[in-house]
Amino acid sequence: MRKTIVAIASLVAVFVLYACSSSEESAATSAPSSTTVPDVYKKVYGASSITSDGTYITIKTNGQPDHKSVYYPTTNAKYEAFSGTTTFGNYTFKKNPNIISLTNAYTFKIPLNPVVATTHASTPLAAIGVAINGVPFFNQYAGPNQPLTDEFQSFDQYWGHPTATSMYHYHIEPLYLTQTKGKDALMGFLLDGFPVYGPEENGTAVTGLDVYHGHTGVTVDYPNGIYHYHITNSDPYINGSGFYGTAGTFSN
Repeated sequence: MRKTIVAIASLVAVFVLYACSSSEESAATSAPSSTTVPDVYKKVYGASSITSDGTYITIKTNGQPDHKSVYYPTTNAKYEAFSGTTTFGNYTFKKNPNIISLTNAYTFKIPLNPVVATTHASTPLAAIGVAINGVPFFNQYAGPNQPLTDEFQSFDQYWGHPTATSMYHYHIEPLYLTQTKGKDALMGFLLDGFPVYGPEENGTAVTGLDVYHGHTGVTVDYPNGIYHYHITNSDPYINGSGFYGTAGTFSN
């Protein structure tokens, strides 16, 4: 009789242990990890890698546009000659002496959960964010207190150009993206983690933006609403008086 009781107890213990293990395993597989990359960031199709540490999203890219450009080396398959007048502002095109780098590597580290900044830092005269094709966004200046007036003429057929260090970038609407994705689509993210959208919203040109060139509202990617920037074809184009949120970092 005693042996029977011991055997039954052993079977109960094994069953309880198995049930607990299965429950824990199920919970582990069903619960989202703190390092899971939200689907919206996967729209950055030009990234070589996108990771999360639970606090920041790290996006790595080579910065090369996925469209044709007169700034690619002439031996590159994406080189395309360009001359004449640019659509934006009707500027007569004048090519700058730079080329697109085929070796650069960029890292954008942005907050996973962006929040409004207590102090709004100015955007730098360099990369302020990343477009969904991996190309950096720049602000509305060509240099300290120098507006883009003299820069417009060097924008290529898709409204971008490279720096002296061969960093291709957009100061204004990334024309290839608005043509292929739509003028109301997600264009990328600024370094503070807030998304950037095209010049239209609900089928009409966006208006009523704040001094940071954004506003709060519902988007396709954020049905509960979020602060977001818009790219327009008037100064400041992508971003106004600094970052709305606390910025992450850019390195190359």
